[in-house]
Amino acid sequence: MTEHPSRTDDTLALSHFDESGQAHMVDVAPKNDTHRVAIASGTIHMKPETLSVIVNRTADKGDVLGIARIAAIMGAKQTANLIPLCHPIALTRVTVDFQVGTNTIECRAQTETVGKTGVEMEALTAVQVGLLTIYDMLKAIDRGMRITDVRLLEKKGGKSGLWQAS
Repeated sequence: MTEHPSRTDDTLALSHFDESGQAHMVDVAPKNDTHRVAIASGTIHMKPETLSVIVNRTADKGDVLGIARIAAIMGAKQTANLIPLCHPIALTRVTVDFQVGTNTIECRAQTETVGKTGVEMEALTAVQVGLLTIYDMLKAIDRGMRITDVRLLEKKGGKSGLWQAS
C-alpha cells in the first residue's frame, strides 16, 4: 500500500481521502452543530440586446431573473445529489440576488444551516444553477454568453470560524 501524497504533510491533508488515498464521505458525527453561512457569487456576460430582454422582461419564456432565482434555490437544495461526496444538508435559508451591470448580471447566493458541516457547496451550486438558467432561457438569442468568476466570498460557522475572500 502506498501512502497518498496528501497524507505526507498535514497542511495538504484532504478530508475526502482516507489513509490509502481512497475517496470516502467524511464522518461529521463528532462535529458540533453550529450556525453556518456561506456566500458565493458569479457573473454572466452577454450582449447589450440580451440584457435588454432581461431588464425589459420581454423574454418569450417569462421573467428570466425570477425563474433563475427559483432555479438557484432548487439547485442549492439538490447539491448532495450532484456532488458525490457532499452531505445532504437541511438548509434553513437560501437567498439569491441578481445585480444588473453593464452587459453583465452578477448572481449572489447565501445559504444557511444549523448543522455539522458547511454550506459552501450549496451556495456555489445555487450560483451556477441560477446563471445556467439565465443562459438556458436566452441561448436562442445569445449563445456567446459567458459564465465567469464563480467563487466563494465568505463562510462562517464551525471550527474554522470566519473566512472571507480577499
